[in-house]
Amino acid sequence: MDAGRAAVQETSKSPSFPVTIGLIAANTLVLAIMVLRGASLFLPTPQQAIAFGADFGPLTLNGQWWRLVTSMFVHFGIIHIGLNMWCLWNLGRAAEILMGRFSYLLAYFASGIFGSIAGVYWQPMAAGAGASGAIFGMAGALFTFVYRKKTPAHLQINKKMLSSLGTFIFYNLVIGASIPGISNAAHVGGLVMGAVVGALLPAASASESARRTRLSLVVAFCAASLFASAVAAKHLRSSVAKFRPQLRVTLADTDRPTAKT
Repeated sequence: MDAGRAAVQETSKSPSFPVTIGLIAANTLVLAIMVLRGASLFLPTPQQAIAFGADFGPLTLNGQWWRLVTSMFVHFGIIHIGLNMWCLWNLGRAAEILMGRFSYLLAYFASGIFGSIAGVYWQPMAAGAGASGAIFGMAGALFTFVYRKKTPAHLQINKKMLSSLGTFIFYNLVIGASIPGISNAAHVGGLVMGAVVGALLPAASASESARRTRLSLVVAFCAASLFASAVAAKHLRSSVAKFRPQLRVTLADTDRPTAKT
């Protein structure tokens, strides 16, 4: 995945990436705690993932809405998190430079939460976890942000960046559709939300007051969209929302972990 790396090489002399490093550290810490508490390093069970905050329809739709966020930091083992963090490292560095840290975090969490909602709606009885809804969102946000020429004027953007981002999105959506157990609904949901946020974000050249006003409106839009989507998911999956599992949830043999990547 060359899009993020190329952009960083072209646009920075002495880069600093506290947001990206912090997100990677948080994801890694959660997996470390899971392993220390007895989960497998290579393939935690759905029950273990749910215990640490994975998305699961009967719990999420019954009021445990915090799972829409915590599921973004839970992964099904070291390979799953390794692939996700590699993509986040490349896309996140580009986003942190081009979009700014606040806009980056806004796009990341809005995309990740919307991806979680899409995943729990599409596969409510599966354990959904992973950062890839947010990662797809960053790809979408970067694509529309760069396409609409909102990047800082003093930064030289690699002409191949849009092509690389498009290839990354297409390639990974195809992979997600062809491999069982991967939640492409979360990928698409994150991608759509990220693309919308990227298009709505203020340009880097805007005045400080204009940026603050525009960002406030984008935050309000994201909050309203996420709330409405969560309510719609609960309404459309009312039969799942009425099911109240025991604290120690047991999945049927046909249920499989669903990774968002």
